[in-house]
Amino acid sequence: MESAATEPQLTEPYLTTVLSSSGLGVEYVRAEGNTVFHLDADGDEIPVTDYCGGYASLILGHNNAEITAHAKSVLDSGIPVYAQFSRHPEANRLAAKLNEIVARETGATEPYFAHFASTGAEAIETGVKHAEFDRVLKVGALMGEIEAHIEQAREAAREGTLTVAESAYRKAAAETPSGSPQDAFEHLAGAVARHNGEVAGRPPVLVALEGSFHGKLMGSVQLTHNSGFRSAFGGLGARALFVPHDQPDVLTKTVDGVRAQARVLDVVVTDGVADVVERDFPAFCAFLVEPIQGEGGIRALDRDAAAHIQRVSADADCPLLIDEIQTGLGRTGAFLASSHVGLRGDYYVLSKSLGGGIAKSSVVLVHQSRYRGEFELVHSSTFAKDGFSTAIALKVIELLEADGGAAYRQVVERGEALRAALDRVRADFPEVVKDTRGKGLLQGLEFHDQSASASPTISGAAQGGILGYVAAGYLLGAHRIRVLPTASAPNTLRFAPSLHLTDEEVAGLETALRDWCGLLRDEDESRLTG
Repeated sequence: MESAATEPQLTEPYLTTVLSSSGLGVEYVRAEGNTVFHLDADGDEIPVTDYCGGYASLILGHNNAEITAHAKSVLDSGIPVYAQFSRHPEANRLAAKLNEIVARETGATEPYFAHFASTGAEAIETGVKHAEFDRVLKVGALMGEIEAHIEQAREAAREGTLTVAESAYRKAAAETPSGSPQDAFEHLAGAVARHNGEVAGRPPVLVALEGSFHGKLMGSVQLTHNSGFRSAFGGLGARALFVPHDQPDVLTKTVDGVRAQARVLDVVVTDGVADVVERDFPAFCAFLVEPIQGEGGIRALDRDAAAHIQRVSADADCPLLIDEIQTGLGRTGAFLASSHVGLRGDYYVLSKSLGGGIAKSSVVLVHQSRYRGEFELVHSSTFAKDGFSTAIALKVIELLEADGGAAYRQVVERGEALRAALDRVRADFPEVVKDTRGKGLLQGLEFHDQSASASPTISGAAQGGILGYVAAGYLLGAHRIRVLPTASAPNTLRFAPSLHLTDEEVAGLETALRDWCGLLRDEDESRLTG
């Protein structure tokens, strides 16, 4: 059998080469808390402080002792991990606990029904799919109502008791016909049907924010703003309208523009005279929002922006899907980051830390007012609500909620310590650090553009959009700090450690960042390449 060093690279060979060239091609052999370990040439463990945190999947840390012990107990119990199409009381317990927390943080008085999945992107697609199912049923009900009105008018025309108002033809964009009253009505009915068919045949309207990231699957990638991820796959799914979060007038104008074009025609009969009226058509599938954009550079919605999104969505009857995949499960000091700004969703999507660092789990919560029970018969997922991941998620919730939510308070305190260190670096290197931002244990540090640096390596990396990865390679090699840039804003480093972050770990990060910022400030090519 070939050794790992000599066997052919058959798993993501291109990415493996990129990792190696940037100093990130490291194999980690063990992990605990905020530390991962790799081996040196002598086989000795080298500790690395991990600020990636599984892309914010590890709020309780790597291999949390209580989670690990619970996982062993669950497996030793012999429960059926996969027993599809049967009762799942543990999943129902989990849904109940989630409802309890959502009600506490948002004031919701009606329940949310849960659909489980395996990954965040799958849960996003499940939520959007349900929203579209709901929309299609509403369209069907509306069109059925209009057809019934047309049939009633048609019957009156056959009986000779109906005339058509002149204004009806104008509203339906039809010429005034000659012939019998019955022929005149059929002419009008045909124009109405053509108009309504054209409106109903349009694709659903999805809205997302500029800078958004909601996944890379066939459907979810259409909702991710970064064109580098999306453009090659535009023909595979419904496209979204992307709007800025900080320009409320643009959002209003965009939504109003859709609504103005999404009008169907109905026939009403008053005192034997048929006329045409416009009716609102359910054009919107969903509006997807991250309370803090993780891949977009750690950019948080403020309370005013959240209120405007809430108001516009409600006025347009556009379901609001809140993506809490990175931000939920206590990451910001509350179970839902959206609760900080008063944003309330028709849908919530949770994942990442729901799996406790060892299971793959996600869930979509659908508000009762939007829920369609029939969806349960047209959508399923093989590994959803399995016995293992459900049990782990329940344990995660138990640990977060213990001692009156002590974990959330710990996130706030540790987040403040982390942010203070980042702010000190920014204050001492204003020509290098453009901004620090975030909440709780989801923090970001953004560099100024370094394209004009006298260092060819620095300027080249900046011009190529990979400066953040060069920084990550340097910090790993020189300081044993593991951190990565955000996917759509590569000049921003993301810090998402667990709530067990120590003062020593924070101090080590601050030292490392000061070294890196000094290197950028001094344009020190030799130290970087050396």
